Amino acid sequence: MQKQHEETMIALTGLSKQYDGLTALDSIHLQVKKAEIFGIIGKSGAGKSTLIRCVNLLEKPSQGTVIVNQQSLTTLSRHALRAARRKMGMIFQHFNLLSCRTVYDNIALPLEFCNMSKKAIAHAINPLIELTGLSDKKSNYPNELSGGQKQRVAIARALACKPTVLLSDEATSALDPETTHLILQLLKNIRDTLNLTILLITHEMSVIKACCDKVGILDKGKLVEQNEVGEFFAHPNTPIAKNFIVSSLPQTLPAAIADHVLVDERLNTHPVLRLWFFGDAATQPIVGQLINQFKLRINILQAQVESIKKHIMGILIVAVDGDKTQVTASIAYLKQLGIQVEVLGYVPNDIIPFA
Repeated sequence: MQKQHEETMIALTGLSKQYDGLTALDSIHLQVKKAEIFGIIGKSGAGKSTLIRCVNLLEKPSQGTVIVNQQSLTTLSRHALRAARRKMGMIFQHFNLLSCRTVYDNIALPLEFCNMSKKAIAHAINPLIELTGLSDKKSNYPNELSGGQKQRVAIARALACKPTVLLSDEATSALDPETTHLILQLLKNIRDTLNLTILLITHEMSVIKACCDKVGILDKGKLVEQNEVGEFFAHPNTPIAKNFIVSSLPQTLPAAIADHVLVDERLNTHPVLRLWFFGDAATQPIVGQLINQFKLRINILQAQVESIKKHIMGILIVAVDGDKTQVTASIAYLKQLGIQVEVLGYVPNDIIPFA
């Protein structure tokens, strides 16, 4: 990725939004640098869509300031705001294409509104059609396209007016995982090629991992945590951040074991633990330490280690058999190492074999 500029392209200060006495956004402070991809993640109802619509003033904030590309949008006249919005492209979950227009004509639409000549429109959008991989689809209609192709058209249309900022409102949530990956790669390529600043919202941690430089978590209208993506995964500070990260890692028990997991400990059962670790702990011989130091028997049920922005993180699900006092001591030891330990349940001794 090219070196990012330090210039701030989006600055939200004390941004709040109320609807009929209900608070949708509560004093949001956020800065997005030039050529940065900043992801906002949150659960349904957290205020994500309201936030992104406040950035281009499709929703007028109740309090606070919105500065985009050095302009304070909340102080602009209606005419000046329309001009400022032309420098902010926006893509949506459901594409919003016109079924009666071809790919080329859908992309050309915002330029037609600006009364550009056909020659100027062709000069502007043909490179975008090539950039988004639609060269062989120019004459097709939306009903002849896949979901991923429709989103590519929507992206090209959002870029038609040469924006400096691109806003993405759950743009991949209607797509399958493989198509989502391709669209996110396209967004990264567009950022690098056009030096574009991208603010996206999502409820999927995989989107944050795949393309974002920074991430913020929105919870009940509050921006509760924000950080560089690698640091965020390595050092989450809030319970909701930890839950999002855990949910992004594969952690399904084999069906033959999951069917026998008990919530409470009983006679002749042993615990199943989920270990969530970061940084140096991810490369330590943890299983060996549990075996040698605490004399435990370990059955690894699932393991996943990955590198995110040069930070190593992983998850390990194990069944543990041994003296109960030693099991308790081993859990305390793991926590001292900075490893998050969760007891997923208890399994009868005859279900999981130990060497």
